[in-house]
Amino acid sequence: MSTPQVCAGATLQCSFGAAPAVLNVLPLNRVMVGGMPAATLADSAPIVNIAPFGMCQSPANPTVVSATAAALGVFTPMPCVPATTAPWIPGGAPTALIGSMPALNAQCTLVCMWGGVIKVVQPGQMTTLVP
Repeated sequence: MSTPQVCAGATLQCSFGAAPAVLNVLPLNRVMVGGMPAATLADSAPIVNIAPFGMCQSPANPTVVSATAAALGVFTPMPCVPATTAPWIPGGAPTALIGSMPALNAQCTLVCMWGGVIKVVQPGQMTTLVP
């Protein structure tokens, strides 16, 4: 089954984030899809690729834990700073390589160290499909 290929400008959402964010893809591979740089599984770096999701509501985030303790136990969300350490999973589109990495498809997810699961809400384009 084919799914849309993800490109720069895609809309992402974290399960613990208060707001959606945009995927940033640097045009290093010089491959465009829908007029934007095409994303790969490696486009998972915090801040460089994954923008903040507003306020973080993860009880595992150390800044949320500290702020909650300082507020005498009243749960206190803090600004999101994505903490992604691994590439997107499961495996993207292994037959569609960009550079030497599989293309990122809209079914992939990314895990944050604080327990959040980041999903593609809108892939940035809808005309190019990958397996």
